[in-house]
Amino acid sequence: MRPTTFKTIIGSMRLPFLILAPVSVFLGLSVAITLQQPIQYSDFVLVMFGAICAHISVNTLNEYFDYKTGLDTTTVKTPFSGGSGALVINPDALKAVLNVGIISLVFTMLIGLYFILKHGLLLLPLGLVGVALVLSYTPWLNQRPWLCFIAPGLGFGPLMVVGTYVVLSQEYHALVWYVSLLPFLLSNNLLLLNQLPDIEPDKHVGRRHLAIAYGPKFAVWVYLVNVVLAISLVLVGLLSKTLPMLSAMCLPLLVVGFWVSKGAFKHHGNTEKLLPFMGLNVAIALITPFLLALSLILR
Repeated sequence: MRPTTFKTIIGSMRLPFLILAPVSVFLGLSVAITLQQPIQYSDFVLVMFGAICAHISVNTLNEYFDYKTGLDTTTVKTPFSGGSGALVINPDALKAVLNVGIISLVFTMLIGLYFILKHGLLLLPLGLVGVALVLSYTPWLNQRPWLCFIAPGLGFGPLMVVGTYVVLSQEYHALVWYVSLLPFLLSNNLLLLNQLPDIEPDKHVGRRHLAIAYGPKFAVWVYLVNVVLAISLVLVGLLSKTLPMLSAMCLPLLVVGFWVSKGAFKHHGNTEKLLPFMGLNVAIALITPFLLALSLILR
């Protein structure tokens, strides 16, 4: 028995992954709080809704294109990779999933337009890049290794974190750019590791991310470099007093990235053995920016 269209849409949204957008928005809020900006929490709620809609749009459009190319029928489904498989089970919902992706993007754009009309053009550059990112991620960026690599980090780092701060403060500030680099690095690593089990199916449909273009071991080396950069970012922030000492609580979790990279080097060709390390990688990407946000609020 096929699931209902509603269940297929919910599956295509990839609900467990939608946590990442609120974490990024919360980090932007934390910078506004630590810089003692007068915050309109109604604006914060609207930003949160817009960020989640943007993430839903990316996920559902990705599911749509993956089904259309046949990729969804060839990947091995895991909690972290391979797509949801919702459209494979219920292809009749294909148009509905596409419509949800488009409508979610329209909601995001309308919210962005509202803030531009309310606060001026400061948000416009970030908004334009964000819309371009959503529309081009699956059909275009996935064929360009380095752009594909940095796309998730741009979305969940500078675009969401800095965008949130700009809405709440009507200004740009060096601190928000600095802290946005942490989710930039970790979100890039999140998608990078999740691509390893799908190398062959992705290659078959014309994708060309780092693991395809340069091999899985190269991709893991890039992952390791990002781990080192993330740790260095926090350490430099602590030593320069850009970040409060409480931000040191991010370091133990970031160090786990070394263990993840070791596991990825060893098991990049064995999805079953790679899965625990992929799970740890998700935890690092979600919890570390949240801890950084808490440290800024409690400083």
